[in-house]
Amino acid sequence: MTRLRVVVATPLSSENADLVRRLEPRIDLVHDPELAGPPSDDWMERYDRPGRLQAAFEQYVDTAEVLYGVPDQSGTALARTVAANPGLRWVHTIPAGGGQQIRAAHLDRAALDRILFTTSAGVHAEPLAEFAVFGVLAGAKLLPWLLTEQAAHHWAPRRVMPIASDLTVAVVGLGSIGRRTAEKLAGLGYRVVGVHRRQVTVDGVGSVYGMDRLAEVAGMVDAMVLALPGTDSTRGVVSREVLAAAKPGMTLVNVGRGTTVDEPALIEGLGSGRIGLAVLDVTAVEPLPADSPLWALRNVIIAPHTAAISPHEPRKIAELFAENARRLLDGEELLNRVDTVEFY
Repeated sequence: MTRLRVVVATPLSSENADLVRRLEPRIDLVHDPELAGPPSDDWMERYDRPGRLQAAFEQYVDTAEVLYGVPDQSGTALARTVAANPGLRWVHTIPAGGGQQIRAAHLDRAALDRILFTTSAGVHAEPLAEFAVFGVLAGAKLLPWLLTEQAAHHWAPRRVMPIASDLTVAVVGLGSIGRRTAEKLAGLGYRVVGVHRRQVTVDGVGSVYGMDRLAEVAGMVDAMVLALPGTDSTRGVVSREVLAAAKPGMTLVNVGRGTTVDEPALIEGLGSGRIGLAVLDVTAVEPLPADSPLWALRNVIIAPHTAAISPHEPRKIAELFAENARRLLDGEELLNRVDTVEFY
């Protein structure tokens, strides 16, 4: 193989399209912004192209050896493209959790074996780690109480606020996001422990526990950061039992996937005060339904799955894609291959 025909199936700026071409000149990059969509800061915002262009868009993506992005961020659209294009060899998903887009396509094993799938994992580690630190600090510095007293125009009696060296934080899931979070928290002076499905060594993490000890860990930490992928094995892993075992007043920060938490049990824990604060960039159902009790709870901070977005995200994804294109052309292993059994 000497060249790759890459079709851009998601909004991309001309600057980043040119960057991909410069970084890997063996790519024939096909980029039609009218079909793929104009550049956007939010890859999750679906481009609603005029109906007259839909057929043209489908013909456009069906010519690809490689897709930069899943068409319309839709598993259904991906399934149509895979069926129509036997020459498709590689699909790069824009989100770090792009395995779920592949799962949603319900592809047969032959298609999953024929096509390489990769994600943008790692690109989002820095902004998500910063958001996780914000969440831990919000709990430690009593943000719900501060906001409540401010809203009441009440100069409250002074309260003790703990400092980092007095507190222990568990980071659950020690992939790129969890590792960066642990590093930042340790740098601030927190005692950091990890929870992971296998034993690993991570800078700044004192001990690493297995997932089967999650309830035990919840009982001994002041805050817990969730950085887990959304898979069958992680669904509801932060269960009612784990939340009931939590140290009273524990802060829960989720920058992974909302499906990893038993949300009704979390709501109960927040109401009772067992969970002092929940800082959620993700929820079990997104967008979060207007009638969810989470909206009204004063000890909840909700971000609309926006913590990963940074000004540098599109460029970093372009750089990652170009590196993987080089690897494919040179016969090397690709970064961030999707496990097509667990889809992460």
